[in-house]
Amino acid sequence: MVDKEQLKASFQQIQDDICMALAECDGKAGFQEDSWEREGGGGGRSRVIAEGDIFEKGGVNFSEVHGEVTVGLQKQLDTKAERFYATGVSIVIHPNHPRVPIIHMNVRYFELSDGVAWFGGGIDLTPHFINDEDAHFFHQALKKVCDQHSEVANYSKFKAWADDYFYLPHREETRGIGGVFYDHLGKNDQSAMDEIKAFTIDLAQQFAPVYTALVNKNRNLERTDADREWQLLRRGRYVEFNLVHDRGTRFGLVSNGRTESILMSLPNTANWAYQHETEEGSEEARTLSLLKKGIDWV
Repeated sequence: MVDKEQLKASFQQIQDDICMALAECDGKAGFQEDSWEREGGGGGRSRVIAEGDIFEKGGVNFSEVHGEVTVGLQKQLDTKAERFYATGVSIVIHPNHPRVPIIHMNVRYFELSDGVAWFGGGIDLTPHFINDEDAHFFHQALKKVCDQHSEVANYSKFKAWADDYFYLPHREETRGIGGVFYDHLGKNDQSAMDEIKAFTIDLAQQFAPVYTALVNKNRNLERTDADREWQLLRRGRYVEFNLVHDRGTRFGLVSNGRTESILMSLPNTANWAYQHETEEGSEEARTLSLLKKGIDWV
C-alpha cells in the first residue's frame, strides 16, 4: 500500500505542471477546468484545451475515486473485493497540424479492500506521418527513465507490452509507434511499491519535455489539404481503438465514471473512407508499413 494523500498530491502536481507546459507551448489557448464529484465516492479535475495555435483538442485529467466494486467491475478485475480506490492522471492531445503527433499518457494507482494494490500506466505516440528521427527520440527518452528504475521497469518488456496493447486486430496494425505500457505492477510484490511509485512519477514527468520538443520541431512544417485528409483518417483509427479495445475506457464506464472525462480522448473530427488505398511509394504508404509490432526504434 502507499500513502494515498501523498500520491494524490503528486498526481495533482503532475497535472498542474503538464497543463502549464502545454499552454505555454501552444501560446494561444489555455485550459478550462471542470471540477466534478462522482456519485458513489470521489471526483476529479478535468482540464481541456481547445482551438489553440497548435492543440485542436486536448485533455489533462486528474481523478481520485472510490466506492463499491460493482458486479461489472468485479468481473473485469476478477475479484470478490467489495470496495476500491483509484487515482491517476490521463492525457490525450490532438494537434491541428498533421506533422505533429497525437500523444497519450495514463498513470494510475488502484487499490482493493482485500489488500491487493498495483500501479499501471504508460505513454504512447501516434504520428499521422511516421518520422524515424522523432520515433528514436521518443523511445530513447522512455528507455532512459526505465533504465533509471531497472529494478521494477524493463523497457524492452514494457515496449513489447505497448505494441501488444495499442493494437487494432481488426486492422492488423498498431495504433502508432507505441511507447511503454505496464499494468498490475506491484500486485504480487508489495515490497516494491515505493520504487514503482517513483518510476511512475518519473515517467509522467517525461511527458511535457518530450512532447513539447516534438511539437516545436514540427509545428512550422508545410502542410497540405491532402495531409489534413490523411490526419482525419488516422484519427478514425484512434477512435476505433479507444471505443473498441481500450481497457481504461471500459473501466471508466463500468465503474460509473464521468462520461465527459472518459470520452475526452476522442477528437472533435475524424473520417472513415470506404476501402481507402494509399499510393505506392507515398508517405502515407510508408507510415502504414511501419504500423507493426516489434520495430526497434532505439
